[in-house]
Amino acid sequence: MARSLIDKVVVITGGARGIGATTAAALARAGAKVAIGDLDQAQAERLAEELGLLALPLDVTDRPGFTAFLDEVERRLGPIDALINNAGVMLLSRFEDEEDAATARQLEINVHAVMHGTREAIKRMRPRASGHIVNVASMAGKVGFPGAVTYCATKHAVVVLSEAVRQELRGSGVDISCVMPVVVRTELAGGLPETRLFPQLRAEDVAKAIVEALKRPRFDVYVPRSLDLTTRTGRLVPRAVSEWFLRFVGADRVFARAESSARADYEAKVQGRE
Repeated sequence: MARSLIDKVVVITGGARGIGATTAAALARAGAKVAIGDLDQAQAERLAEELGLLALPLDVTDRPGFTAFLDEVERRLGPIDALINNAGVMLLSRFEDEEDAATARQLEINVHAVMHGTREAIKRMRPRASGHIVNVASMAGKVGFPGAVTYCATKHAVVVLSEAVRQELRGSGVDISCVMPVVVRTELAGGLPETRLFPQLRAEDVAKAIVEALKRPRFDVYVPRSLDLTTRTGRLVPRAVSEWFLRFVGADRVFARAESSARADYEAKVQGRE
């Protein structure tokens, strides 16, 4: 039977816009008590007022601040039932041209913050033998794409982190899910071309999958679900065949041919240069 989300305390990092905001709205409709954290406090508060959520400032790279954020959520709403590590950034370039600061920024947000959030959630949930951690990765964590080397590496880290933590949590009563969508139409994906086989998703598609995973826990959450079969098939054929298939459908050009002018404002903001 599906689990009820009514009155469940769910926390979402990077919850002010994109996948985070859309998931917050879906969870609020399902009756959950939702808390969102984001660097953009003004936008988070606007969303909170609209949906009846709790919005608190959060810089996921500030680990003591991240812990204090979770403490404050529990003080106001009660023990956390689910933590969705959604905050993430993507900076694109050829790997040889990528600045050290861009590499560090993606590792800091996409990997270190997810590790800290996951660890904090376990500390709170294991004693209660109850809880659910949702780590938002990407299909870029399963397949390497030119033009997004560091981003792919960070999302692969999230996938493997989640797999290893799942083994440590076995029998604890705490669930973990890893969400792996294709490209989603959000600010992060601005300027990316679509492929013939995998058109870009709506944030609502990912939000629906996350809510469903919270109701019926499973580890692998592919969006769309057909990616599960695609990924399994790719592991069975020779590497040369799978790489040919990526070129055939244009997947190898998605990140490498991103329109830089359409991404300029986003990337400047991510790197604090706006």
